[in-house]
Amino acid sequence: MAQYSIKDLENFTGVKAHTIRIWEKRYNLVEPKRTCTNIRYYDDDDLKKLLNVSILNRHGLKISNIVNFSDEILNEKILNLAQTQNDDESQIESLVVAMIDMDEAKFEKVFNTAVINLGFEEAILKIMYPFFEKIGVLWQIGTINPAQEHFISNLLRQKLIIALDGIVAKLNGDTKSFLLFLPEGEYHELGLIFYHYLLKKYHNKVYYLGETVPFNGLIEVSNLKNIDYLLTYFVTAIPEEEANDYLIKLSKQFHNATIFITGFQAQSFTFKMPQNVKIIENVHHFKSEIASLS
Repeated sequence: MAQYSIKDLENFTGVKAHTIRIWEKRYNLVEPKRTCTNIRYYDDDDLKKLLNVSILNRHGLKISNIVNFSDEILNEKILNLAQTQNDDESQIESLVVAMIDMDEAKFEKVFNTAVINLGFEEAILKIMYPFFEKIGVLWQIGTINPAQEHFISNLLRQKLIIALDGIVAKLNGDTKSFLLFLPEGEYHELGLIFYHYLLKKYHNKVYYLGETVPFNGLIEVSNLKNIDYLLTYFVTAIPEEEANDYLIKLSKQFHNATIFITGFQAQSFTFKMPQNVKIIENVHHFKSEIASLS
């Protein structure tokens, strides 16, 4: 069972900590526990309850009425909203509940509804990607149960792989080549797979190496293939000095290529980037970079 601070609940649900405390005292909505050192925390059941309540409250139901719903009625109303409303935030919160419960059927309903309403690419951009950004930061600081995060990551990974297999890229002599990989010790592959999907959809040549690639492997690729662009992620915490050294080596090895870096950690780097290294702020930024290449 995961342990969440009240700030974690606020980040997940969008409900201010002050409001959560009011609901807690007035309606006994959630019940904080205490660690052996007397620090308050909340568990998965508290988070699920608050997510469901916040969704219904945002859609106009009064908190005083919601708190009287049984769990069965609460879940039924949430499911109806997920299937009838095109509300991005509610869809994302429903995915969090599916993750906590490790409920594949609930994930499928939310995902399929988003794809029907938005199309595959927009469903990923507007629903799935923000969802993983939301839980990614909390995973990084050790709040999320890794088993739950891996469960739902693998469900979405399956969807992306199927979508990738369905794309027939139109390549020609002017097609740009991209090398996609995660540095050694980096295992969070899901975002990289979606970038692979975007690149292939827009008819770029992709050499996909996946997770935890040793630097010697990159050297071998540079000797075999003419690479125009590289894309890599920094999610796991890494000392800035180590990251700086790595990017300098990468820049020198691929001195004729442009190197895109992205991810939670990359956004916080304060050192000066090598001339051919560029930080990608988010997937929308990357889409604009792709468009500028054609």
